[in-house]
Amino acid sequence: MGRDKVFVTRELPPVALGRLAEHCDVEVWDEFLPPAYELILGKVSGLAGLLCLLTDRIDARLMDAAPEIKVISNLAVGYDNIDIPAASQRGIPIGNTPGVLNETTADFAFALLMATARRIPEARQYIHDGKWLTWHPTVLSGQDVFGATLGIIGCGRIGAAVMRRAQGFGMRILVNSLESADEIRELGGEKAALGELLSQSDFVSLHVPLTEETHHLISEPELKQMKPTSILINTARGSVVDPQALYTALREGEILAAGLDVTQPEPIALDDPLLTLDNCLIVPHIASASVATRAKMAEMAVDNVIAGLQGQPLPTCVNPEIYQRD
Repeated sequence: MGRDKVFVTRELPPVALGRLAEHCDVEVWDEFLPPAYELILGKVSGLAGLLCLLTDRIDARLMDAAPEIKVISNLAVGYDNIDIPAASQRGIPIGNTPGVLNETTADFAFALLMATARRIPEARQYIHDGKWLTWHPTVLSGQDVFGATLGIIGCGRIGAAVMRRAQGFGMRILVNSLESADEIRELGGEKAALGELLSQSDFVSLHVPLTEETHHLISEPELKQMKPTSILINTARGSVVDPQALYTALREGEILAAGLDVTQPEPIALDDPLLTLDNCLIVPHIASASVATRAKMAEMAVDNVIAGLQGQPLPTCVNPEIYQRD
């Protein structure tokens, strides 16, 4: 009997790929851009495993084209790129990589907060434009972070990690999340309704998964509730924020600034109006991009594939209910 075949939709750190190759025959997509959907569809018929990224759409049609598939492992915490109900219906375990990137992503959320508050990208451009002629008491004045009010929407592991950082800055922390008021209080925050949080916060940081309920969670009505001196930070998913509404709010001064690690769509088009705004800092989805964290994510994704190939429960499984079937 031949070895199981696994397709990996992007290059991973060599250590992780080498370990995977000890257990199966591995084909790696080695181009910089992700493989097209139709290309993946054409490869899955003989696969036992698929290690994919959040840029890969994994739907029911693709699963039906892979009758021998034993496991799908997503190199990400979020899994909105995968049709989970379809996978569960077909008994396919889906793995993800939670936990390892909590602190790294929280670091980056706070980095975006600091950079937008103190106008660091604008200050760098100010020098490159030849405008730094002297010290001036009002040039490039930003917003204080210490003692400000931070609103956190979604208090999972990353949101809680951001809260810990905010405490070091003496911030008041308002939280809109499913956790109880007592749980949030134990973490150092105050539970707040969404409207209350938006109207009182100097910074609003988003940490919710992308679902039907959170799609465009922040749109025109929510932005209008924010203070004109407030700053929006998004390291969750781009579609949590309505980009057209955000552009208008930033352009009209309804909010002061935004720091975005994620956009709708990704990658953002170079002619997107958000890129014309000095008060909108956009970076290319790099919140988890530390060397150590990305290596650990790859190891976790490989662990899930190996377990699935061996018929074992995945170490981090999105749909563990499939193991409860009779």
